[in-house]
Amino acid sequence: MDYHVTDAHHVKDYKVFVAFNDGVTGEVDLSECVEAGGIFAPLADIDYFKTLRYDADIETIVWRNGADVAPEYLRQKLQK
Repeated sequence: MDYHVTDAHHVKDYKVFVAFNDGVTGEVDLSECVEAGGIFAPLADIDYFKTLRYDADIETIVWRNGADVAPEYLRQKLQK
């Protein structure tokens, strides 16, 4: 199945609520992304991290600096 995020919002710390096109929902801890550095480095600032938004055009979560997280990665994290 081709997964797409249909909704997302910050929960607490580096946790994000995500909803997928097949109805599955849950919280995902994205602290590993923050630790990866690179384009994700600004996300270490929790206030910046909280600015995430759902982008309907690419159907996942994004930040102002162009960082985004693949829906497949979010789904994988949710299943663990």
